[in-house]
Amino acid sequence: MNAPLSEISRIPGLKRIETFSRDEMGALCMERTRAVYPHDQVYGRFCTIEEYIDCPPDEVFAYLADVRSLEEWTWSTRGFEATDEADLLVGWDRLADDTRIWCRTVANAAARTIDYHCAWDQGRALWMIYLMRVIPAAVVLNRPGSVVTWTNCRHPFYDHNPFPEAAPDDRDTWVGDLWPFFYAGHVVEMENLKKILEFRHASGLPMRPWTD
Repeated sequence: MNAPLSEISRIPGLKRIETFSRDEMGALCMERTRAVYPHDQVYGRFCTIEEYIDCPPDEVFAYLADVRSLEEWTWSTRGFEATDEADLLVGWDRLADDTRIWCRTVANAAARTIDYHCAWDQGRALWMIYLMRVIPAAVVLNRPGSVVTWTNCRHPFYDHNPFPEAAPDDRDTWVGDLWPFFYAGHVVEMENLKKILEFRHASGLPMRPWTD
């Protein structure tokens, strides 16, 4: 299938082999490949981490899709309870004092995606979105187990609390203040996830030990 050159040829700045040579592409890639990158350049707008987990992908997906798992592998979210709204839970984020967190889990078993739609202080607008995907390691690494990716996008509300009236009066921390530490913090939580699932898988234990 041929690309519609009559249309895309009018778009300035495209780099395609028809108009941008191999030598030009190689030089550009060398220019853009650095030994050191500023933290904000890498994690300023998006924060993505990934990990290999020696546990079958269906088991990893089922664990993550169950919101109760958040109380095990995350560092600070605890005490989730049902609300009057379907699939919407409310718990505590111990990352800050007296802070409630609302969460709705949106999972797709066929794609093995798990998206946690969350927000501090209120449950009307769930703007803190944690996007996770479980990939069979057999497909991408030619080995048993799973690869898990996790992405956060820097929603503008991270910079300014959209619901200050819902925040505790004495709380001096906003979740967006911590964005520079998201990568490090999420790596710690991903390590927790890996250790929990690999331990249970190696020990022949249920991935979700709680009772329904």
